[in-house]
Amino acid sequence: MRIALFGKEFNRDQLGYVRILTEALENRGCKLLVWKPFHDFLKGEIAFHQDVTLFAEHTDLKEKADLLFSVGGDGTMLDAVRLVRDSGIPIAGINLGRMGFLSSIPRSEIIAAVDDILGNRFRIVKRTLISLHSPLTLFSDFNYAFNELSINKKESSSLVVIHVWVNDQPLHSYWADGLIVATPTGSTAYSLSCGGPILTPDSSNFVITPIAPHNLSVRPVVIPDSSLIRIRVDSRDHQALVGLDSQSAVITPDNELIVGKAGFEINLVQRFNENFFSTIRAKLNWGSDIRN
Repeated sequence: MRIALFGKEFNRDQLGYVRILTEALENRGCKLLVWKPFHDFLKGEIAFHQDVTLFAEHTDLKEKADLLFSVGGDGTMLDAVRLVRDSGIPIAGINLGRMGFLSSIPRSEIIAAVDDILGNRFRIVKRTLISLHSPLTLFSDFNYAFNELSINKKESSSLVVIHVWVNDQPLHSYWADGLIVATPTGSTAYSLSCGGPILTPDSSNFVITPIAPHNLSVRPVVIPDSSLIRIRVDSRDHQALVGLDSQSAVITPDNELIVGKAGFEINLVQRFNENFFSTIRAKLNWGSDIRN
């Protein structure tokens, strides 16, 4: 099996877990492809016992890997999505970070997870992405978000006014610090911290969540992901920040954003002992009671 490894720099006291992963894969006869910056970080610390193939761009990966391990936290997983793109390569996330909503494999279960994956004891969960249809030049060649598109004021002392249309029908003009358009995956991220609802991965919806709205009666809105969302921003300094996950850019009032569902999905690996509800119970400490 051809396995790609992706990660970023992290505390070196976590390197032992990477060693466990690489040895488990090599001992089971897997051919390894390693992201070049990650390989450079591991150099001198991790000894590979076979020749590995290095990749540096998403074009180096397409049709050359059967599965990708993202080693790190949820931020690492978001970067892995940019590498996998529309290739269909499944992503399995090993959590060396804190929360681990997306990187769901605990560091203590690396060997068990490798055996489950190589033994075909997993399911594929498809996750929707947001696509920024216009302007296409804002984020170079990757105008997609796995979690959310966000709009934030650039000047800290004033609000922005964000005008939103859904399928050319006026939704609202938000006087707020910003606005979030989140996928079901992103509903447990930034949107959740701003009071948005949790969406199940298969719900086929987006959620529009205002950030600190001036009108307290304004609440998040859930819409079908088949909708086309049009956004225009007015601000005192004539600028605002727009983000697609970890990417950000400055827009002006003449930049009208058109947002919809991407034409492809991301395949996440989910072991048979995992499901979405067990994940949110564990990560959000649902059921915990300090009286017990």
